[in-house]
Amino acid sequence: MPGKVLQFITCALLLNAASPASGFEPIPVSAIYPPLKSHGTADDALATGHVINESYPMAAPASKPWRIAFLFPHLKDPYWVGCDYGVISEARRLGIAVDIMPADGYDDLMNQLRSMDEAIAAKYDAIVISPISQTGNNASIARARAHGIPVFELANDSTGDALNSKVTSSLKGMGITAMQWVIQDAQRRGMKSVNVALLPGPSDAGWVKGEVEGSLEAAHRAPIKVNILSILYGDSDLVGQSRLAEQLLGKHGRDLDYLLGCTGCAPAAVLPVRMAGLENKVRIVAYDLTREIAELIRKGYIEAAADTKGVSQARIVTDAAVDYLEGRNRKLPHTMLVRLGLLDRNNYATYDLGGSIAPARFEPMLSYDPHRESHPQ
Repeated sequence: MPGKVLQFITCALLLNAASPASGFEPIPVSAIYPPLKSHGTADDALATGHVINESYPMAAPASKPWRIAFLFPHLKDPYWVGCDYGVISEARRLGIAVDIMPADGYDDLMNQLRSMDEAIAAKYDAIVISPISQTGNNASIARARAHGIPVFELANDSTGDALNSKVTSSLKGMGITAMQWVIQDAQRRGMKSVNVALLPGPSDAGWVKGEVEGSLEAAHRAPIKVNILSILYGDSDLVGQSRLAEQLLGKHGRDLDYLLGCTGCAPAAVLPVRMAGLENKVRIVAYDLTREIAELIRKGYIEAAADTKGVSQARIVTDAAVDYLEGRNRKLPHTMLVRLGLLDRNNYATYDLGGSIAPARFEPMLSYDPHRESHPQ
C-alpha cells in the first residue's frame, strides 16, 4: 500500500504542475439536436439533425463528489493518454471521483463489456464510454440506461440510441481533412495524380470507418487523380502497425506518394519508410494528433496531422456529465462535435496544443478521488 500511495501522490503532483488552475476557455462545438436519423453515427447526426454552432463553457465545480466510470479501449498510445489527462484534470477541478477502466485494445471488446457490467453493478452516478465497436457496445449501453445510469460517449462512435449525449468530432472529417492536405500538397508540387495508401486502424472501430469514408470522399472530389493503392486494417499498436507498414511498402513502396495513418499507425510507419530508403518519396500524414506525432512533424518525419482535440473532447464530456448530474442541463445535444484542427510544419510554431495533447510531464492515472487527495492514507 505505501507504494500505491506514493504513486498517487507523485501523479497528483505532476498533474498539479501541468494543469492550469483556471480550467479552459469555452470550446467551439457543433451542437446537434433532434430530429435526426435513428441508429446513426455522429456524422449521420451532422447530416440530418438540427446543428447549432456554439461553444461549450467550463462547468462550475460539483456540489458533491459524483462517481463517474470511464471505459477506454486502452491506454497504449498518446491519444488516450491525452484523453486521460483531460478527464483527470477536470475531475480534480470539479471535485468529482473518476475511475478509468481501459480494455487491452480494439480486439478486446469482451473486456470492455465486462467493465460496463462492473460499472453498472458498482452503481456509478454516470458512465462515459469510448466504444470499441460501432455496434457491439449498443446493448450494454442500453442495459446501463435501464438501470438508471446516464451514459455518455467520448471520441469513438457507436450507432446506439440509448446514449444521453455523444462528444466526439466528425470522424469523416478526419479523413477529409487529412486527404485534402495531401491533395493540396500534391498540387503545390505540380503533381497531376498521386498514389496513396491507408493504415486507418482496427476495422470495426467507428473512427476508422469515418477516416476511410472521409478519405475516399475527398479523393473522389479531388481536382487531381487520387489512386488508393491499398487499405490495411489492424489494431493500433506499434508492433502490429510496423508490420503492416512493412507489408505495404514491400508491395507498393516504389509507386507510393503518400501514406495516411491513425495515431498509432502513422508513427509506426516512420521507421519502415526510412528503412526502405523511401523517406524522400513517401510522405506520411496522420489522421489525428498526439504529442508523439507533433514532435515527428517538428522533426520532419510526418508532414501533417488532422486534430480532433482529444483533451478538449475529454474535458467537455466530463463537464457535460457533471452538468447533467447537477441538474444544470437536462436537455443536452444528441451530439457535440469538437471542431477539427490541422497541424503541419507551416503552423507548428503558432499552433495551440493545449486542447489536443497532454503535457509532456503528465503520467496517466486510472483513478482520482478528491477525498483521497485531501486525506492521503
